[in-house]
Amino acid sequence: MTSRVSDLLAGLAPSATLAVDAKAKAMKAAGEPVIGFGAGEPDFPTPAHIVEAAAQACFDPSNHKYTPTAGLGELRDAIVVKTRRDSGLEISSNQVLVTNGGKHAVATTFMTLLNPGDEVLIPAPYWTTYPEAVYLARGVPVPVLTSEANGFRVTVDELEGARTDKTRILLFVSPSNPTGAVVHRDDVAAIGRWAAEHDILVMCDEIYEHLVYGDAQSASLPVVTPELGDRWIVVNGVAKTYAMTGWRVGWMIGAPDVMNAAINYQSQTTSNISNISQRAAVAALTGDLSAVAQMRAAFDRRRRAMTSMLNAIDGVSCAVPEGAFYCFPNVTGLLGRSLGGRVATSSAQLAETLLETIKIAVVPGEAFGAPGFFRLSYALGDDDIAEGLERLTKFAAAG
Repeated sequence: MTSRVSDLLAGLAPSATLAVDAKAKAMKAAGEPVIGFGAGEPDFPTPAHIVEAAAQACFDPSNHKYTPTAGLGELRDAIVVKTRRDSGLEISSNQVLVTNGGKHAVATTFMTLLNPGDEVLIPAPYWTTYPEAVYLARGVPVPVLTSEANGFRVTVDELEGARTDKTRILLFVSPSNPTGAVVHRDDVAAIGRWAAEHDILVMCDEIYEHLVYGDAQSASLPVVTPELGDRWIVVNGVAKTYAMTGWRVGWMIGAPDVMNAAINYQSQTTSNISNISQRAAVAALTGDLSAVAQMRAAFDRRRRAMTSMLNAIDGVSCAVPEGAFYCFPNVTGLLGRSLGGRVATSSAQLAETLLETIKIAVVPGEAFGAPGFFRLSYALGDDDIAEGLERLTKFAAAG
């Protein structure tokens, strides 16, 4: 029977992170003691003042109607102020499009900028959505393998080695999902100058800008590289910083001509996103950052504990992540060994074994273009982290 599904969607890979999270939650709902390290989602509730703003917004009849496709004026203005405050990037409200989460902003960026066959350089390991969003826009994702020895920070030499005459966009993300790598400011500037020299557009994903630890600092590429002019797009959102993953508010910032095209595209696909969520986002962006500081302190404590426990496991090594809320350990030392009565020859097989035997859910490195690694989120409770990694420790030691 001929498939009724388009060739385009038939070739689309499912989200590995969402798949792992869904399976873990289903097993837990069935009564199994699963601990999920898969989802990139803060375990904290959305701060109360944000929830209260949304509750009040429900009673305002103006929020019951269509509003501008690009977003509520108050929210676009708040994004302008927040962007200046947090990164030093000066923009105007007509450069902002409010989207249905950061993922929507990523997809809209590629839909707006790519023609069929255009290439996008994507440093690997990468978030699973990036290459699929490029594919949907009929572009060609080009993974650029980074070095574990260099902390998975992409270099100009690595980018230059992947550049062709079809290279249209560089995807730049720091702090990184899945590795937690934070590119140093001088290196960010060098990457920006390289892109400017070769007339390459840069899409900067700054969703984890507030989640940096120790001496690490997040640097916005358009700010540190004025030579790039307006050949950049910044995507961001409230999900990670304010524990608002379910509210679905992101945004895309760019030059007015690009944004006019993106707004036009959104007008024919989603129109405005939920007004209630937008009102909540206004409260988030205009409020203080005390709740953010508290969450960051908890993540900091957890990342150090998780890294220490992972490095104590025979066959596992893990660099200390500087940002986001993930550890990305090398587990090649566990492959080929008899563990739990099974022998896994890939990190994907090992992840499946761990879920079925000791009931911990991790995302294998294959999903991020980095076989031999796992991604573990530390955005979950301290007790769950300790219990899950204790299971893994005993599993690896038992052989």
